[in-house]
Amino acid sequence: MRTSGPLLRTATLGHSSMEIRKGIPVTPGIALAEALVLDTEDFRIPTRYVEADQIKHELQLLPRAISASIDELKQQRENLERSYGRDLAAIFDFHAGVLQDAKLQREIEDMIGSKSCSAAYAVSRIFLTLQRRFSNLHDPVFAQRIKDIQDIERRLLRHLVGEEREDLEHLTKDIILVAHDLSPSMCAGLDKTRVVGVATDVGGLTSHTAIMLRSIGIPAVIGLGDFTGNVSGGEVVVIDGRRSLVIANPDLETFRRYESEIKRMQEFTHELDNLRDLPAETLDAETVSLLGNIEFPEEAEQCLRQGAEGIGLFRTEYLFIRAETEPNQEEQYQAYRQAIEAMGDRSVTIRTMDLGADKYTQTKAMEPERNPFLGLRSIRYCLRNLDFFKRQLRAILRASVHGNIRIMFPLIISLMEFRQAKMALHDAMEDLEELNIEFRRDVPIGIMIETPAAALMCQEFVREVDFVSIGTNDLIQYTLAVDRSNERVASLFTATHPAVLRLLRDVISTCNKASIDCSLCGEIAGEPLYTLLLLGLGLRQFSMASGDIPEIKRLVRSTKISHARKVAREALRFDTDRQVHNYLRDETRKLLPPENF
Repeated sequence: MRTSGPLLRTATLGHSSMEIRKGIPVTPGIALAEALVLDTEDFRIPTRYVEADQIKHELQLLPRAISASIDELKQQRENLERSYGRDLAAIFDFHAGVLQDAKLQREIEDMIGSKSCSAAYAVSRIFLTLQRRFSNLHDPVFAQRIKDIQDIERRLLRHLVGEEREDLEHLTKDIILVAHDLSPSMCAGLDKTRVVGVATDVGGLTSHTAIMLRSIGIPAVIGLGDFTGNVSGGEVVVIDGRRSLVIANPDLETFRRYESEIKRMQEFTHELDNLRDLPAETLDAETVSLLGNIEFPEEAEQCLRQGAEGIGLFRTEYLFIRAETEPNQEEQYQAYRQAIEAMGDRSVTIRTMDLGADKYTQTKAMEPERNPFLGLRSIRYCLRNLDFFKRQLRAILRASVHGNIRIMFPLIISLMEFRQAKMALHDAMEDLEELNIEFRRDVPIGIMIETPAAALMCQEFVREVDFVSIGTNDLIQYTLAVDRSNERVASLFTATHPAVLRLLRDVISTCNKASIDCSLCGEIAGEPLYTLLLLGLGLRQFSMASGDIPEIKRLVRSTKISHARKVAREALRFDTDRQVHNYLRDETRKLLPPENF
Protein backbone atom coordinates (compact mmCIF):
# COMPACT_ATOMS: atom_id res chain seq x y z
CA MET A 1 0.00 0.00 0.00
CA ARG A 2 1.40 3.36 -0.97
CA THR A 3 0.25 6.95 -0.70
CA SER A 4 1.62 9.98 -2.43
CA GLY A 5 4.55 12.01 -1.15
CA PRO A 6 4.30 15.63 -0.01
CA LEU A 7 0.71 16.79 -0.53
CA LEU A 8 -0.19 19.68 -2.75
CA ARG A 9 -0.74 22.93 -0.89
CA THR A 10 -0.83 25.49 -3.69
CA ALA A 11 -2.63 23.58 -6.44
CA THR A 12 -5.01 25.45 -8.68
CA LEU A 13 -8.39 23.79 -8.34
CA GLY A 14 -11.72 24.23 -10.04
CA HIS A 15 -10.53 26.04 -13.19
CA SER A 16 -12.43 23.43 -15.22
CA SER A 17 -15.11 20.91 -14.33
CA MET A 18 -14.24 17.90 -12.22
CA GLU A 19 -14.24 14.61 -14.12
CA ILE A 20 -14.57 11.20 -12.47
CA ARG A 21 -13.65 7.97 -14.26
CA LYS A 22 -13.99 4.37 -13.08
CA GLY A 23 -11.46 1.82 -14.27
CA ILE A 24 -9.62 -1.32 -13.22
CA PRO A 25 -7.78 -1.04 -9.87
CA VAL A 26 -4.17 -2.24 -9.86
CA THR A 27 -2.78 -1.06 -6.51
CA PRO A 28 -5.06 -0.20 -3.56
CA GLY A 29 -3.54 3.14 -2.64
CA ILE A 30 -4.40 6.81 -2.98
CA ALA A 31 -2.30 9.44 -4.71
CA LEU A 32 -2.81 13.16 -5.22
CA ALA A 33 -0.57 15.20 -7.53
CA GLU A 34 -0.36 17.12 -10.79
CA ALA A 35 -0.72 15.19 -14.06
CA LEU A 36 2.03 14.53 -16.55
CA VAL A 37 0.30 13.44 -19.77
CA LEU A 38 2.11 11.29 -22.32
CA ASP A 39 1.12 10.27 -25.82
CA THR A 40 1.60 6.70 -27.04
CA GLU A 41 5.34 7.19 -27.57
CA ASP A 42 6.05 8.87 -24.22
CA PHE A 43 6.20 12.42 -25.59
CA ARG A 44 4.85 14.85 -23.06
CA ILE A 45 1.75 16.53 -24.52
CA PRO A 46 1.64 20.13 -23.25
CA THR A 47 -1.37 21.62 -21.53
CA ARG A 48 -4.43 21.16 -23.72
CA TYR A 49 -5.64 24.73 -23.66
CA VAL A 50 -3.70 27.84 -24.59
CA GLU A 51 -4.48 31.52 -24.14
CA ALA A 52 -6.13 33.39 -27.02
CA ASP A 53 -2.95 35.28 -27.83
CA GLN A 54 -1.05 31.98 -28.22
CA ILE A 55 -3.34 30.47 -30.87
CA LYS A 56 -1.53 32.24 -33.73
CA HIS A 57 1.79 30.81 -32.51
CA GLU A 58 0.36 27.29 -32.34
CA LEU A 59 -1.06 27.65 -35.86
CA GLN A 60 2.39 28.69 -37.12
CA LEU A 61 4.03 25.64 -35.50
CA LEU A 62 1.91 23.18 -37.47
CA PRO A 63 3.06 23.88 -41.08
CA ARG A 64 6.67 24.06 -39.92
CA ALA A 65 6.37 20.61 -38.31
CA ILE A 66 4.63 19.20 -41.40
CA SER A 67 7.30 20.61 -43.71
CA ALA A 68 10.12 19.25 -41.52
CA SER A 69 8.43 15.84 -41.40
CA ILE A 70 8.05 15.71 -45.20
CA ASP A 71 11.70 16.70 -45.70
CA GLU A 72 12.72 13.94 -43.30
CA LEU A 73 10.58 11.43 -45.17
CA LYS A 74 12.09 12.39 -48.53
CA GLN A 75 15.58 11.80 -47.17
CA GLN A 76 14.64 8.43 -45.69
CA ARG A 77 12.91 7.44 -48.94
CA GLU A 78 16.01 8.27 -50.99
CA ASN A 79 18.25 6.30 -48.62
CA LEU A 80 15.94 3.29 -48.73
CA GLU A 81 15.64 3.38 -52.51
CA ARG A 82 19.44 3.45 -52.93
CA SER A 83 19.85 0.43 -50.67
CA TYR A 84 16.79 -1.69 -51.39
CA GLY A 85 15.06 -0.41 -54.51
CA ARG A 86 12.04 1.68 -55.45
CA ASP A 87 9.33 -0.79 -54.44
CA LEU A 88 10.34 -0.95 -50.79
CA ALA A 89 10.95 2.80 -50.62
CA ALA A 90 7.38 3.38 -51.82
CA ILE A 91 6.05 2.61 -48.33
CA PHE A 92 6.87 6.22 -47.46
CA ASP A 93 4.63 7.58 -50.23
CA PHE A 94 1.58 6.95 -48.08
CA HIS A 95 3.20 8.78 -45.15
CA ALA A 96 4.00 11.80 -47.29
CA GLY A 97 0.50 11.76 -48.77
CA VAL A 98 -1.13 11.91 -45.34
CA LEU A 99 1.07 14.82 -44.25
CA GLN A 100 0.28 16.70 -47.48
CA ASP A 101 -3.48 16.17 -47.13
CA ALA A 102 -4.94 19.69 -47.01
CA LYS A 103 -8.20 18.46 -45.43
CA LEU A 104 -6.34 16.83 -42.54
CA GLN A 105 -4.30 19.97 -41.97
CA ARG A 106 -7.50 22.06 -41.91
CA GLU A 107 -9.01 19.71 -39.31
CA ILE A 108 -6.00 20.22 -37.06
CA GLU A 109 -6.03 23.98 -37.59
CA ASP A 110 -9.77 24.16 -36.91
CA MET A 111 -9.32 22.31 -33.64
CA ILE A 112 -6.52 24.65 -32.55
CA GLY A 113 -8.70 27.67 -33.31
CA SER A 114 -12.07 26.44 -32.08
CA LYS A 115 -10.84 24.63 -28.95
CA SER A 116 -7.97 27.01 -28.12
CA CYS A 117 -5.65 24.03 -27.76
CA SER A 118 -1.98 23.41 -28.47
CA ALA A 119 -0.85 22.12 -31.86
CA ALA A 120 0.57 18.96 -30.26
CA TYR A 121 -2.70 18.21 -28.52
CA ALA A 122 -4.71 18.83 -31.71
CA VAL A 123 -2.43 16.48 -33.67
CA SER A 124 -2.78 13.73 -31.05
CA ARG A 125 -6.61 14.00 -31.08
CA ILE A 126 -7.08 14.25 -34.87
CA PHE A 127 -4.72 11.33 -35.50
CA LEU A 128 -6.56 9.24 -32.90
CA THR A 129 -9.78 9.94 -34.84
CA LEU A 130 -8.03 8.95 -38.07
CA GLN A 131 -6.89 5.65 -36.55
CA ARG A 132 -10.46 4.91 -35.51
CA ARG A 133 -11.71 5.61 -39.03
CA PHE A 134 -9.32 3.01 -40.44
CA SER A 135 -10.17 0.55 -37.66
CA ASN A 136 -13.92 0.85 -38.33
CA LEU A 137 -13.49 -0.07 -42.01
CA HIS A 138 -12.98 -3.74 -40.98
CA ASP A 139 -10.63 -4.28 -43.90
CA PRO A 140 -7.28 -6.02 -43.26
CA VAL A 141 -5.51 -3.69 -45.69
CA PHE A 142 -6.74 -0.58 -43.91
CA ALA A 143 -6.10 -2.18 -40.52
CA GLN A 144 -2.42 -2.43 -41.45
CA ARG A 145 -2.44 1.31 -42.19
CA ILE A 146 -3.14 2.07 -38.52
CA LYS A 147 0.53 1.48 -37.71
CA ASP A 148 1.48 3.88 -40.49
CA ILE A 149 -0.84 6.52 -39.04
CA GLN A 150 0.75 6.05 -35.62
CA ASP A 151 4.20 6.40 -37.16
CA ILE A 152 3.22 9.62 -38.93
CA GLU A 153 1.78 11.03 -35.71
CA ARG A 154 4.98 10.24 -33.79
CA ARG A 155 7.10 11.93 -36.46
CA LEU A 156 4.92 15.05 -36.42
CA LEU A 157 4.89 15.25 -32.63
CA ARG A 158 8.66 14.92 -32.57
CA HIS A 159 8.91 18.09 -34.65
CA LEU A 160 6.31 19.86 -32.53
CA VAL A 161 7.56 19.05 -29.03
CA GLY A 162 11.21 18.24 -29.68
CA GLU A 163 13.34 15.16 -30.23
CA GLU A 164 13.77 14.34 -26.56
CA ARG A 165 11.23 12.01 -25.06
CA GLU A 166 9.99 12.47 -21.55
CA ASP A 167 12.61 11.46 -18.99
CA LEU A 168 10.64 9.47 -16.43
CA GLU A 169 13.72 8.61 -14.39
CA HIS A 170 14.76 12.11 -13.27
CA LEU A 171 11.64 14.08 -12.39
CA THR A 172 11.83 17.19 -10.22
CA LYS A 173 8.46 16.94 -8.47
CA ASP A 174 5.75 14.43 -7.62
CA ILE A 175 3.49 13.64 -10.58
CA ILE A 176 0.68 11.33 -11.58
CA LEU A 177 1.54 9.74 -14.91
CA VAL A 178 -1.37 9.73 -17.38
CA ALA A 179 -0.82 7.72 -20.58
CA HIS A 180 -2.66 5.71 -23.18
CA ASP A 181 -0.63 2.69 -22.09
CA LEU A 182 2.72 1.90 -20.49
CA SER A 183 5.09 -0.81 -21.62
CA PRO A 184 6.93 -2.91 -19.02
CA SER A 185 10.17 -1.21 -20.08
CA MET A 186 8.66 2.22 -19.41
CA CYS A 187 7.55 1.02 -15.96
CA ALA A 188 11.07 -0.17 -15.30
CA GLY A 189 12.36 3.33 -16.02
CA LEU A 190 9.99 5.23 -13.74
CA ASP A 191 11.37 7.50 -11.05
CA LYS A 192 9.73 5.60 -8.21
CA THR A 193 10.27 8.47 -5.78
CA ARG A 194 8.42 10.99 -7.97
CA VAL A 195 5.76 9.02 -9.89
CA VAL A 196 3.17 8.66 -7.13
CA GLY A 197 0.31 7.38 -9.28
CA VAL A 198 -0.51 6.04 -12.75
CA ALA A 199 -3.66 6.21 -14.89
CA THR A 200 -3.92 4.63 -18.35
CA ASP A 201 -6.57 4.44 -21.04
CA VAL A 202 -6.08 0.71 -21.61
CA GLY A 203 -4.76 -2.35 -19.78
CA GLY A 204 -5.80 -5.50 -17.99
CA LEU A 205 -5.49 -6.36 -14.30
CA THR A 206 -2.77 -8.96 -14.76
CA SER A 207 -0.96 -7.48 -17.73
CA HIS A 208 2.77 -7.36 -17.10
CA THR A 209 2.56 -3.60 -16.79
CA ALA A 210 -0.02 -3.95 -14.02
CA ILE A 211 2.12 -6.55 -12.28
CA MET A 212 5.12 -4.21 -12.30
CA LEU A 213 3.10 -1.25 -11.00
CA ARG A 214 1.71 -3.39 -8.20
CA SER A 215 5.16 -4.72 -7.34
CA ILE A 216 6.58 -1.21 -7.23
CA GLY A 217 3.62 -0.19 -5.06
CA ILE A 218 2.46 2.77 -7.15
CA PRO A 219 -1.31 3.45 -6.86
CA ALA A 220 -2.73 2.83 -10.30
CA VAL A 221 -6.03 2.55 -12.12
CA ILE A 222 -6.07 1.35 -15.74
CA GLY A 223 -8.62 0.71 -18.49
CA LEU A 224 -10.10 4.23 -18.22
CA GLY A 225 -11.08 4.65 -21.88
CA ASP A 226 -10.12 7.97 -23.44
CA PHE A 227 -8.86 9.58 -20.22
CA THR A 228 -5.73 11.09 -21.77
CA GLY A 229 -7.96 13.20 -23.99
CA ASN A 230 -9.75 14.70 -21.01
CA VAL A 231 -6.94 15.79 -18.71
CA SER A 232 -4.24 18.38 -19.27
CA GLY A 233 -0.66 18.39 -18.07
CA GLY A 234 -0.47 20.28 -14.79
CA GLU A 235 -4.05 19.61 -13.72
CA VAL A 236 -4.56 18.01 -10.31
CA VAL A 237 -5.48 14.31 -10.44
CA VAL A 238 -6.56 11.88 -7.72
CA ILE A 239 -5.89 8.14 -8.01
CA ASP A 240 -8.15 6.09 -5.74
CA GLY A 241 -7.08 2.47 -6.16
CA ARG A 242 -9.51 1.15 -3.56
CA ARG A 243 -12.60 2.51 -5.30
CA SER A 244 -11.22 2.11 -8.85
CA LEU A 245 -11.57 5.87 -9.41
CA VAL A 246 -9.51 8.56 -11.10
CA ILE A 247 -10.60 12.16 -10.60
CA ALA A 248 -9.31 14.96 -12.79
CA ASN A 249 -9.40 18.52 -11.47
CA PRO A 250 -11.12 17.74 -8.10
CA ASP A 251 -13.11 20.51 -6.47
CA LEU A 252 -11.84 21.86 -3.16
CA GLU A 253 -14.11 19.64 -1.04
CA THR A 254 -12.93 16.48 -2.86
CA PHE A 255 -9.31 17.61 -2.67
CA ARG A 256 -9.46 18.08 1.11
CA ARG A 257 -11.33 14.81 1.63
CA TYR A 258 -8.60 12.87 -0.15
CA GLU A 259 -5.88 14.69 1.78
CA SER A 260 -7.54 13.42 4.98
CA GLU A 261 -7.86 9.88 3.58
CA ILE A 262 -4.19 9.79 2.68
CA LYS A 263 -3.31 10.76 6.23
CA ARG A 264 -5.53 7.95 7.65
CA MET A 265 -3.99 5.40 5.28
CA GLN A 266 -0.50 6.43 6.32
CA GLU A 267 -1.49 5.79 9.95
CA PHE A 268 -2.87 2.35 9.02
CA THR A 269 0.37 1.56 7.17
CA HIS A 270 2.35 2.43 10.30
CA GLU A 271 0.17 -0.02 12.28
CA LEU A 272 1.00 -2.78 9.81
CA ASP A 273 4.71 -1.99 10.14
CA ASN A 274 4.54 -3.33 13.69
CA LEU A 275 3.80 -6.81 12.31
CA ARG A 276 7.06 -7.06 10.37
CA ASP A 277 8.98 -9.21 12.85
CA LEU A 278 6.00 -11.29 14.00
CA PRO A 279 5.37 -14.74 12.48
CA ALA A 280 2.56 -15.34 9.99
CA GLU A 281 0.78 -17.72 12.31
CA THR A 282 -2.95 -18.36 12.61
CA LEU A 283 -4.83 -18.23 15.91
CA ASP A 284 -4.66 -22.05 16.06
CA ALA A 285 -0.85 -22.03 15.61
CA GLU A 286 -0.66 -22.99 11.91
CA THR A 287 2.43 -21.44 10.33
CA VAL A 288 2.16 -19.79 6.93
CA SER A 289 5.12 -18.70 4.81
CA LEU A 290 4.84 -15.24 3.20
CA LEU A 291 7.33 -14.66 0.40
CA GLY A 292 8.06 -11.76 -1.93
CA ASN A 293 7.84 -11.37 -5.71
CA ILE A 294 10.57 -9.27 -7.30
CA GLU A 295 11.49 -8.02 -10.77
CA PHE A 296 14.87 -6.50 -9.97
CA PRO A 297 17.58 -7.60 -7.50
CA GLU A 298 17.44 -4.35 -5.53
CA GLU A 299 13.85 -5.16 -4.54
CA ALA A 300 15.06 -8.02 -2.31
CA GLU A 301 15.91 -5.60 0.50
CA GLN A 302 12.42 -4.09 0.31
CA CYS A 303 10.98 -7.59 0.77
CA LEU A 304 13.03 -8.00 3.93
CA ARG A 305 11.82 -4.65 5.25
CA GLN A 306 8.23 -5.85 4.78
CA GLY A 307 8.87 -9.11 6.63
CA ALA A 308 9.24 -11.56 3.73
CA GLU A 309 10.65 -14.97 4.64
CA GLY A 310 12.20 -15.39 1.20
CA ILE A 311 11.70 -14.71 -2.49
CA GLY A 312 9.02 -16.90 -4.01
CA LEU A 313 9.37 -15.46 -7.52
CA PHE A 314 12.26 -13.62 -9.13
CA ARG A 315 10.92 -12.59 -12.56
CA THR A 316 14.21 -12.54 -14.45
CA GLU A 317 12.81 -11.36 -17.80
CA TYR A 318 12.79 -7.77 -16.59
CA LEU A 319 16.58 -7.80 -16.68
CA PHE A 320 16.14 -8.08 -20.46
CA ILE A 321 13.29 -5.58 -20.76
CA ARG A 322 15.15 -2.88 -18.82
CA ALA A 323 18.36 -3.21 -20.85
CA GLU A 324 18.99 -1.81 -24.32
CA THR A 325 20.77 -5.04 -25.28
CA GLU A 326 20.58 -8.59 -24.02
CA PRO A 327 22.45 -8.85 -20.69
CA ASN A 328 25.41 -11.21 -20.96
CA GLN A 329 26.10 -14.09 -18.59
CA GLU A 330 28.23 -12.00 -16.23
CA GLU A 331 25.58 -9.26 -15.94
CA GLN A 332 22.90 -11.83 -15.19
CA TYR A 333 25.11 -13.59 -12.66
CA GLN A 334 25.76 -10.33 -10.79
CA ALA A 335 22.03 -9.55 -10.67
CA TYR A 336 21.13 -12.98 -9.28
CA ARG A 337 24.01 -12.84 -6.83
CA GLN A 338 22.86 -9.44 -5.54
CA ALA A 339 19.38 -10.73 -4.73
CA ILE A 340 20.64 -13.99 -3.24
CA GLU A 341 23.17 -12.33 -0.96
CA ALA A 342 20.61 -9.75 0.18
CA MET A 343 18.34 -12.58 1.38
CA GLY A 344 21.08 -14.36 3.40
CA ASP A 345 20.01 -17.91 4.14
CA ARG A 346 16.41 -17.32 3.04
CA SER A 347 15.33 -19.09 -0.13
CA VAL A 348 15.25 -17.34 -3.51
CA THR A 349 13.22 -18.96 -6.29
CA ILE A 350 14.53 -17.83 -9.66
CA ARG A 351 12.14 -18.28 -12.54
CA THR A 352 13.79 -18.68 -15.90
CA MET A 353 12.88 -16.15 -18.57
CA ASP A 354 9.17 -15.75 -19.26
CA LEU A 355 9.69 -13.84 -22.49
CA GLY A 356 7.27 -13.61 -25.38
CA ALA A 357 3.56 -12.69 -25.22
CA ASP A 358 3.68 -8.93 -24.52
CA LYS A 359 7.32 -8.89 -23.41
CA TYR A 360 10.57 -8.33 -25.31
CA THR A 361 10.43 -10.76 -28.22
CA GLN A 362 7.41 -9.25 -29.97
CA THR A 363 8.90 -5.76 -30.11
CA LYS A 364 12.13 -7.17 -31.59
CA ALA A 365 10.53 -9.53 -34.09
CA MET A 366 10.57 -8.77 -37.80
CA GLU A 367 7.03 -10.17 -37.94
CA PRO A 368 5.25 -10.20 -34.55
CA GLU A 369 3.03 -13.20 -33.83
CA ARG A 370 -0.68 -12.83 -34.45
CA ASN A 371 -1.63 -14.32 -31.09
CA PRO A 372 1.50 -14.13 -28.93
CA PHE A 373 -0.12 -15.31 -25.68
CA LEU A 374 -0.72 -18.64 -27.43
CA GLY A 375 2.55 -18.52 -29.30
CA LEU A 376 6.29 -18.91 -28.83
CA ARG A 377 6.61 -17.65 -25.29
CA SER A 378 8.19 -18.61 -22.01
CA ILE A 379 9.75 -22.11 -21.84
CA ARG A 380 8.83 -22.66 -25.50
CA TYR A 381 10.90 -19.66 -26.54
CA CYS A 382 13.81 -20.82 -24.36
CA LEU A 383 13.79 -24.36 -25.76
CA ARG A 384 13.83 -22.93 -29.30
CA ASN A 385 16.75 -20.64 -28.39
CA LEU A 386 18.99 -22.98 -26.39
CA ASP A 387 22.16 -20.87 -26.45
CA PHE A 388 20.15 -17.95 -25.08
CA PHE A 389 18.55 -20.24 -22.46
CA LYS A 390 21.78 -21.94 -21.36
CA ARG A 391 23.47 -18.59 -20.91
CA GLN A 392 20.89 -17.77 -18.26
CA LEU A 393 21.10 -21.21 -16.67
CA ARG A 394 24.87 -20.93 -16.35
CA ALA A 395 24.48 -17.52 -14.70
CA ILE A 396 21.93 -18.92 -12.21
CA LEU A 397 24.10 -21.93 -11.41
CA ARG A 398 27.14 -19.72 -10.81
CA ALA A 399 25.07 -17.65 -8.40
CA SER A 400 23.83 -20.77 -6.57
CA VAL A 401 26.99 -20.94 -4.43
CA HIS A 402 26.08 -17.64 -2.75
CA GLY A 403 22.91 -18.74 -1.01
CA ASN A 404 19.75 -20.81 -0.93
CA ILE A 405 18.23 -20.86 -4.42
CA ARG A 406 15.64 -22.82 -6.36
CA ILE A 407 15.17 -22.88 -10.15
CA MET A 408 11.66 -22.73 -11.59
CA PHE A 409 10.57 -23.28 -15.20
CA PRO A 410 7.49 -21.30 -16.38
CA LEU A 411 4.53 -22.36 -18.53
CA ILE A 412 5.35 -26.06 -18.52
CA ILE A 413 2.47 -28.04 -20.06
CA SER A 414 3.96 -31.53 -20.37
CA LEU A 415 6.50 -33.86 -18.81
CA MET A 416 8.44 -33.79 -22.08
CA GLU A 417 8.92 -30.01 -21.80
CA PHE A 418 10.06 -30.35 -18.19
CA ARG A 419 12.55 -33.06 -19.10
CA GLN A 420 13.90 -31.01 -21.99
CA ALA A 421 14.37 -28.02 -19.68
CA LYS A 422 16.22 -30.25 -17.19
CA MET A 423 18.45 -31.52 -19.99
CA ALA A 424 19.35 -27.93 -20.85
CA LEU A 425 20.16 -27.34 -17.19
CA HIS A 426 22.41 -30.43 -17.08
CA ASP A 427 24.15 -29.21 -20.24
CA ALA A 428 24.79 -25.90 -18.50
CA MET A 429 26.24 -27.78 -15.53
CA GLU A 430 28.61 -29.67 -17.82
CA ASP A 431 29.71 -26.38 -19.42
CA LEU A 432 30.64 -25.00 -15.99
CA GLU A 433 32.41 -28.22 -14.99
CA GLU A 434 34.61 -28.02 -18.08
CA LEU A 435 35.58 -24.49 -17.07
CA ASN A 436 36.14 -25.51 -13.41
CA ILE A 437 33.52 -23.00 -12.24
CA GLU A 438 31.90 -23.81 -8.92
CA PHE A 439 28.12 -24.36 -8.65
CA ARG A 440 25.60 -26.36 -6.65
CA ARG A 441 24.36 -29.62 -8.19
CA ASP A 442 21.58 -30.10 -5.65
CA VAL A 443 19.54 -27.00 -6.59
CA PRO A 444 15.81 -27.83 -6.24
CA ILE A 445 13.98 -27.70 -9.57
CA GLY A 446 10.30 -26.84 -9.89
CA ILE A 447 7.64 -25.71 -12.31
CA MET A 448 4.86 -23.16 -12.53
CA ILE A 449 1.33 -24.47 -12.95
CA GLU A 450 -0.16 -21.87 -15.32
CA THR A 451 -2.44 -23.78 -17.67
CA PRO A 452 -5.35 -26.21 -17.27
CA ALA A 453 -3.13 -28.82 -18.94
CA ALA A 454 -0.50 -28.50 -16.22
CA ALA A 455 -3.13 -28.46 -13.47
CA LEU A 456 -4.74 -31.63 -14.79
CA MET A 457 -1.30 -33.29 -15.09
CA CYS A 458 -0.23 -32.30 -11.58
CA GLN A 459 -0.43 -35.92 -10.37
CA GLU A 460 2.26 -36.84 -12.89
CA PHE A 461 4.38 -33.73 -12.32
CA VAL A 462 4.74 -34.23 -8.56
CA ARG A 463 6.60 -37.51 -9.21
CA GLU A 464 9.45 -35.60 -10.91
CA VAL A 465 9.57 -32.04 -9.56
CA ASP A 466 10.91 -30.75 -6.23
CA PHE A 467 8.25 -28.06 -5.87
CA VAL A 468 5.30 -26.41 -7.61
CA SER A 469 4.21 -22.79 -7.81
CA ILE A 470 0.77 -21.82 -9.07
CA GLY A 471 0.75 -18.84 -11.41
CA THR A 472 -2.86 -17.75 -11.24
CA ASN A 473 -2.49 -14.81 -13.64
CA ASP A 474 -2.01 -17.12 -16.62
CA LEU A 475 -4.02 -19.99 -15.15
CA ILE A 476 -7.13 -17.81 -15.03
CA GLN A 477 -6.44 -16.44 -18.52
CA TYR A 478 -6.13 -19.85 -20.13
CA THR A 479 -8.91 -21.48 -18.14
CA LEU A 480 -11.47 -18.77 -18.92
CA ALA A 481 -10.16 -17.93 -22.44
CA VAL A 482 -9.89 -14.27 -21.42
CA ASP A 483 -6.95 -12.15 -22.60
CA ARG A 484 -5.65 -10.78 -19.34
CA SER A 485 -4.31 -7.62 -21.04
CA ASN A 486 -7.59 -6.75 -22.78
CA GLU A 487 -9.62 -4.16 -20.86
CA ARG A 488 -12.70 -4.98 -22.96
CA VAL A 489 -13.08 -8.35 -21.28
CA ALA A 490 -11.57 -7.41 -17.92
CA SER A 491 -14.84 -8.09 -16.11
CA LEU A 492 -14.65 -11.75 -17.22
CA PHE A 493 -11.18 -12.25 -15.73
CA THR A 494 -11.80 -13.47 -12.20
CA ALA A 495 -10.24 -15.91 -9.77
CA THR A 496 -13.65 -16.55 -8.23
CA HIS A 497 -14.91 -18.52 -11.23
CA PRO A 498 -15.87 -22.01 -9.95
CA ALA A 499 -13.67 -23.68 -12.59
CA VAL A 500 -10.62 -21.79 -11.33
CA LEU A 501 -11.44 -22.67 -7.72
CA ARG A 502 -11.65 -26.37 -8.55
CA LEU A 503 -8.30 -26.32 -10.34
CA LEU A 504 -6.69 -24.58 -7.36
CA ARG A 505 -8.24 -27.09 -4.96
CA ASP A 506 -7.01 -30.07 -6.97
CA VAL A 507 -3.44 -28.78 -7.46
CA ILE A 508 -2.97 -27.83 -3.82
CA SER A 509 -4.48 -31.12 -2.63
CA THR A 510 -2.30 -33.18 -5.00
CA CYS A 511 0.87 -31.44 -3.84
CA ASN A 512 -0.01 -31.78 -0.15
CA LYS A 513 -0.72 -35.51 -0.53
CA ALA A 514 2.64 -35.98 -2.28
CA SER A 515 4.44 -33.82 0.34
CA ILE A 516 5.64 -31.48 -2.42
CA ASP A 517 6.04 -27.79 -1.61
CA CYS A 518 3.25 -25.77 -3.22
CA SER A 519 3.20 -21.99 -3.33
CA LEU A 520 1.03 -19.49 -5.16
CA CYS A 521 2.75 -16.51 -6.76
CA GLY A 522 -0.06 -14.99 -8.83
CA GLU A 523 -1.62 -11.65 -7.96
CA ILE A 524 -4.37 -13.18 -5.83
CA ALA A 525 -1.75 -14.22 -3.25
CA GLY A 526 -1.50 -10.57 -2.22
CA GLU A 527 -5.22 -9.78 -2.32
CA PRO A 528 -7.00 -10.03 1.08
CA LEU A 529 -10.19 -11.19 -0.63
CA TYR A 530 -8.63 -14.62 -1.35
CA THR A 531 -6.60 -15.25 1.81
CA LEU A 532 -9.22 -17.24 3.73
CA LEU A 533 -10.09 -19.27 0.64
CA LEU A 534 -6.48 -20.21 -0.09
CA LEU A 535 -5.76 -21.08 3.53
CA GLY A 536 -8.87 -23.24 3.58
CA LEU A 537 -7.79 -25.03 0.39
CA GLY A 538 -4.55 -26.02 2.12
CA LEU A 539 -2.09 -23.43 0.76
CA ARG A 540 0.68 -22.57 3.21
CA GLN A 541 3.08 -20.59 0.98
CA PHE A 542 2.00 -17.24 -0.47
CA SER A 543 4.29 -15.17 -2.71
CA MET A 544 3.33 -11.56 -3.45
CA ALA A 545 4.45 -7.99 -4.03
CA SER A 546 6.35 -6.91 -0.93
CA GLY A 547 3.90 -4.12 -0.09
CA ASP A 548 1.07 -6.65 0.32
CA ILE A 549 2.84 -8.79 2.92
CA PRO A 550 1.88 -6.84 6.09
CA GLU A 551 -1.85 -6.82 5.29
CA ILE A 552 -1.94 -10.52 4.41
CA LYS A 553 0.01 -11.27 7.57
CA ARG A 554 -2.58 -9.38 9.60
CA LEU A 555 -5.35 -11.50 8.08
CA VAL A 556 -3.47 -14.75 8.71
CA ARG A 557 -2.94 -13.81 12.35
CA SER A 558 -6.64 -12.96 12.72
CA THR A 559 -8.19 -16.30 11.77
CA LYS A 560 -8.13 -20.04 12.45
CA ILE A 561 -7.50 -22.74 9.87
CA SER A 562 -10.74 -24.41 10.93
CA HIS A 563 -12.64 -21.26 9.96
CA ALA A 564 -10.72 -20.92 6.68
CA ARG A 565 -11.61 -24.51 5.76
CA LYS A 566 -15.27 -23.73 6.38
CA VAL A 567 -15.01 -20.67 4.12
CA ALA A 568 -13.35 -22.73 1.35
CA ARG A 569 -15.99 -25.48 1.55
CA GLU A 570 -18.78 -22.92 1.29
CA ALA A 571 -17.11 -21.06 -1.60
CA LEU A 572 -16.80 -24.29 -3.58
CA ARG A 573 -20.56 -24.88 -3.32
CA PHE A 574 -21.49 -21.74 -5.30
CA ASP A 575 -22.04 -21.99 -9.04
CA THR A 576 -21.30 -18.38 -10.10
CA ASP A 577 -18.24 -16.18 -9.65
CA ARG A 578 -20.37 -13.30 -8.29
CA GLN A 579 -21.70 -15.48 -5.46
CA VAL A 580 -18.16 -16.55 -4.57
CA HIS A 581 -16.85 -12.98 -4.70
CA ASN A 582 -19.61 -11.56 -2.50
CA TYR A 583 -19.25 -14.37 0.04
CA LEU A 584 -15.46 -13.98 0.31
CA ARG A 585 -15.83 -10.21 0.60
CA ASP A 586 -18.30 -10.53 3.47
CA GLU A 587 -16.14 -13.05 5.33
CA THR A 588 -13.00 -10.94 4.89
CA ARG A 589 -14.70 -7.79 6.17
CA LYS A 590 -15.34 -9.57 9.46
CA LEU A 591 -11.57 -9.62 9.99
CA LEU A 592 -10.39 -6.49 8.17
CA PRO A 593 -12.01 -3.06 8.71
CA PRO A 594 -14.21 -2.22 5.67
CA GLU A 595 -12.54 1.17 5.18
CA ASN A 596 -9.21 -0.60 4.64
CA PHE A 597 -10.54 -3.38 2.38
